Amino acid sequence: MNLDSADAVSIAVAVCEGKVKALEVTQAALQRIAARDRELNCFTTVTTDAALADAEKIDHEVKQGNNPGLLAGVPFAVKNLFDVAGITTLAGAKINAENSPATQDATAVARLKQAGGILVGALNMDEYAYGFVTENSHYGATHNPHDLNRVAGGSSGGSAAAVAAGLVPLTLGSDTNGSIRVPAALCGVFGFKPTYGRLSRAGVALFSSSFDHIGPFARSVRDIATVFDVLQGEDERDPVCTKRPPVETRHGVSLQNIDGIRIAIAGDYFCQGASLEALAAVQKVADALHVTEYVSIPEAHRARAAAFVITACEGANLHLEKLRQRPQDFDPATRDRFLAGALVPSHWYMQAQRFRSWFRDRVREVFEKVDIIIAPTTPISAPLIGQQTMILDGEEILVRPHLGLFTQPLSFIGLPVLSVPIQRTDALPLGVQLIAAPYHEALILQVASVLETKGIISAFIVP
Repeated sequence: MNLDSADAVSIAVAVCEGKVKALEVTQAALQRIAARDRELNCFTTVTTDAALADAEKIDHEVKQGNNPGLLAGVPFAVKNLFDVAGITTLAGAKINAENSPATQDATAVARLKQAGGILVGALNMDEYAYGFVTENSHYGATHNPHDLNRVAGGSSGGSAAAVAAGLVPLTLGSDTNGSIRVPAALCGVFGFKPTYGRLSRAGVALFSSSFDHIGPFARSVRDIATVFDVLQGEDERDPVCTKRPPVETRHGVSLQNIDGIRIAIAGDYFCQGASLEALAAVQKVADALHVTEYVSIPEAHRARAAAFVITACEGANLHLEKLRQRPQDFDPATRDRFLAGALVPSHWYMQAQRFRSWFRDRVREVFEKVDIIIAPTTPISAPLIGQQTMILDGEEILVRPHLGLFTQPLSFIGLPVLSVPIQRTDALPLGVQLIAAPYHEALILQVASVLETKGIISAFIVP
């Protein structure tokens, strides 16, 4: 087994069958991190001793004839806004480095460990998750494994790059306006944002409470499904976590049957402002699925504008006291965006929330006609680190805000979305979004599995 590129499920099966030891797998991951992360800057903390100890426990369980779980011996890492017992939760901020270590794991971290996963560290991100590039002024930029001169995307850039570079097969990130899907697309891996409230955010530093989701990055569709199944379940520690019973998805991805699933291409807004290569990626998926129908998501441009207003206001409110007392200790770009949010008139915020309700109803009507919608994840492939502007449709526009052009209208109303990496030869990765109505994650994963089997989508790993 090539541990540099094996997916999580393959590793877990091999560990449970005694073909490889969890300790061996973990040591290999730690060696890869030590050898490569200096140039990538994915990790802010590596939990070497704890990881090795946990791996030995997994091997003991296997030796005793026990099944340690669906992720037995699988190394994983988490965005550094997840609480990890004994580690200070940074959330990408200089100020937070002064805090005491967390006293317990975030629910998501605990559930992955309970399934046999081995936590190996915490990952770099944009400060307070407010960004799309992971160019952190305190902890440095995370570099895209496919071209070290380019961004990994953000705010979960460390999470995406660590999977793409073969450091670990599985990571967790968070998504407010696209912070899982954008880096997944730019780094060429799978990134999943389930329905808002589907997975517990307990023990996660929030940016905008009414938007924030958590989700996995992985190398295969079955990995995404397996991790999603492990993470599901109500949690009283998160007031927005659904009480709906878990729905198993990992077995459905092997069915290879999407008969009766109605699929369409997002038109209008989602066909505008994208590079030709981004549109070609969508067409590649559409052709593979024999999809020709387009649907319109009405007022998507207003949804994006309203998302900007709400997230800026909620984020500013959360950090207002620190902004007053220690503005000099913020990343200047983050500070300025928060300050702008603090100055937004309250009636703007209220109007944006009213529009949110209207927009949710309109999109619900769209999903009465279709089950899955496909759209670009980002308008372009990974820009250069430090690049401020780009040319699209003959117009010079800002890079950072426009990386979320096609992700923000969807997280605005908490839709489940999977960004899938499109197979491209001798070119930087691009992603396509598979979008469904709330709580229809299983449909997304079924369609993605068919595309993976056809060879249309696959993770780009750079060992």
